[in-house]
Amino acid sequence: MTETLADKAVDTLRGVGPGTRTSLKRLGISTLRDLLFHLPFRYEDRTHLTPLADLNQTGDYLVEGQILSAHPVYSKTPALLVTISDGSAELSLRFFRLRAQQAKVFATGRYIRAFGAVHQLGRSIEMTHPDYQITFDPLGPPAQTLTPIYPATTGISQTRLRNLVNQACALPWPQLEGQPWLALRALHAPIAGNTNAVIEARRTLALDELTAYQLVMNELIRARSAARAQPLPRGPALGRQLLESLGFELTRAQRRVLTEILADLEKPLPMLRLLQGDVGSGKTIVAAFAAIRAAECDCQTAIMAPTELLAGQLHNNFSRWLGGFGIQSALLTSAMPAVEKRRVLKMISTGEAKVVTGTHALIQNQVAFSKLALVVIDEQHRFGVHQRMLLQEKGLTPHQLVMTATPIPRTLSLSMYSDMDVSVIDELPKGRAPIATRIMNQRHRPELLAWLAALIRSGEQSFWVCTLIEANNDIPARAAEESFELLQKELPGIRIGLMHGRLKAEEKASVFERFRQAEIDLLVATTVIEVGVDVLNATAIVIENPERLGLAQLHQLRGRVGRGQRPGHCILLHDGHLSENARERLRALRDCQDGFTLAEKDLELRGPGEVLGTRQTGEDAFQFADPAGDVMLLEQAKVRAARILSDNPELARQLLDTWSTGGHRSLIV
Repeated sequence: MTETLADKAVDTLRGVGPGTRTSLKRLGISTLRDLLFHLPFRYEDRTHLTPLADLNQTGDYLVEGQILSAHPVYSKTPALLVTISDGSAELSLRFFRLRAQQAKVFATGRYIRAFGAVHQLGRSIEMTHPDYQITFDPLGPPAQTLTPIYPATTGISQTRLRNLVNQACALPWPQLEGQPWLALRALHAPIAGNTNAVIEARRTLALDELTAYQLVMNELIRARSAARAQPLPRGPALGRQLLESLGFELTRAQRRVLTEILADLEKPLPMLRLLQGDVGSGKTIVAAFAAIRAAECDCQTAIMAPTELLAGQLHNNFSRWLGGFGIQSALLTSAMPAVEKRRVLKMISTGEAKVVTGTHALIQNQVAFSKLALVVIDEQHRFGVHQRMLLQEKGLTPHQLVMTATPIPRTLSLSMYSDMDVSVIDELPKGRAPIATRIMNQRHRPELLAWLAALIRSGEQSFWVCTLIEANNDIPARAAEESFELLQKELPGIRIGLMHGRLKAEEKASVFERFRQAEIDLLVATTVIEVGVDVLNATAIVIENPERLGLAQLHQLRGRVGRGQRPGHCILLHDGHLSENARERLRALRDCQDGFTLAEKDLELRGPGEVLGTRQTGEDAFQFADPAGDVMLLEQAKVRAARILSDNPELARQLLDTWSTGGHRSLIV
């Protein structure tokens, strides 16, 4: 196949050496396609210069002037203080974490253009750690395009990302149907005030995305209707024995969905059922009853989880529930030692392992099941269509149970999951108390720490969640590593651990096991703990900079606590700089415990007005489309997909290639 422009490696651009290539790879960027799909999460308006004399304490400003002085200041946090003037007034710029080489550029007499927020400091105002540009001569007028702010990582700045994106956008991209490149260019640098161009670009991309989705759905529906699965009839009543051994009663909702699932498994038509259930509603035990039915029929069940941490927990649960009935379980992850992996692969191929839990390792070529009849996908929104289909190919069209704790609004479910049967666990176990949720400003941190220390000394444990792994000058949020060091000083005598996604799998597992065994009192973590983490003694969770997360993600994180007999507490700790949309989201979380209600609220809050890429309200299945709001587009996409399948198979292939592999979210079904 001829390599397209989109498939070219990102290091074909100027300035991409080995270090930058490594940093880009952490962002999921390897090709020019990946780069163009790496869209801004917000924009800043840097099109108007404000005289220094006109500054006040509200909003962000673009300013420029000549450097009068630059000198270090030594306080609790060392900084460089730069004084500038534009003839109308003077302004102090305070910079943190600058290396010596960086500080040298702030030479007296040079010109500087800076963008950031100002705040009162004594009798004067100051701009703290702004984005800046330094020149020997005065700069020309500001650009009239909005400035994109991208998801970033260590080793690559916003300036470098913008430069690379600009290079990519300037290339000769094709202008053909189904080619998204020109629309993507419009979203990387929209003209200030020209919202119509942005709206049209987003609409074009949304239609392509929904068309690709419909192409996938058509293929899945066609394949499923022609396929036959292994029927799993009732066996020697192991399910009833499991029920009697649990030590707790299933809720009415669990019994209802279990009846629906077991009835599906008896049929030769492959089951494709979406199981929705709020955090803590008991989806996993329902899946265990389906797995025991497969084992009764001498068949295997594969359970795929998005993280090794969750896979390990699921394996422990299934082993505990089913081991007493002679049903062998196995765990398969990429990080396993080679000897252990060979042993597990043999158990899978011989059929000795009836229940196999794992991560993406389950879809590797060397994994060969003996008789796979049931596939369980946990947290389905984390897996793309290709991953699901690869796992399905491991068996003779196995039954599929797709589970999610991220509630899908009814409007979205009807339009986007019409090929799937849907079961909903809409009831929590008896005795589960609501989680007390508070919104707290950082200025109340001392009171928070005193309360947290008292809670820990009473024998309970807590999570402390950060949205970044390490400090990033371009993102105003405290990082996990920084919080870990600070909390160690603030909470002497408290055993504190650190866990984030960049740790090796065995390190994460070790830290989490120590927390589970109560050898760690306070676990500082990123959102790696979002899904499935279950520690009954953890009763509190503090989420720093919660405005950076969506309602669905915040609700998932809150669900990590209050799972035992003691009440749970969730503290949303912000720095006071909240948009009205962010405030409304946090208030919605504080006032509501129901995930389905919050999902509807999420759709309401990220409406058509947020067309400039500022949408940050949850892990949507789509980058551009809003199926609940784009009903007309969805209908157009259905008609268009049918036409393309009939008249232009090559265009269908191009759309699928673009939307199932391009972008930082995979096409989801």
